[in-house]
Amino acid sequence: MSRDVRPAVGPEEALLDLETLCRCALVSPEWVLERVHRGLIVQASGECASAWRFDAATLRRVRCMVHLERHFDAVPELAALVADLHDEIDALRRRLARAGL
Repeated sequence: MSRDVRPAVGPEEALLDLETLCRCALVSPEWVLERVHRGLIVQASGECASAWRFDAATLRRVRCMVHLERHFDAVPELAALVADLHDEIDALRRRLARAGL
């Protein structure tokens, strides 16, 4: 008897489809489509929107962008730039922590 054994996937490794990303970030598919086509959001995989998959980092990025656009009336490009800066700061903090500083 064979069993289908699949490795456990942590939340950081799970991929979300477009519908799930939209539901988690409280945005419409059109909102995501526009930003993907403008190069502000990168999909993890897939040629067409129905096949796109997004990782947890993209979900955090989208939530940050949504917050900036809604609460500060930021244009999408500015929201994406701020999200980039947040990611860079987080990466630098992780490097400092690994270095024991």
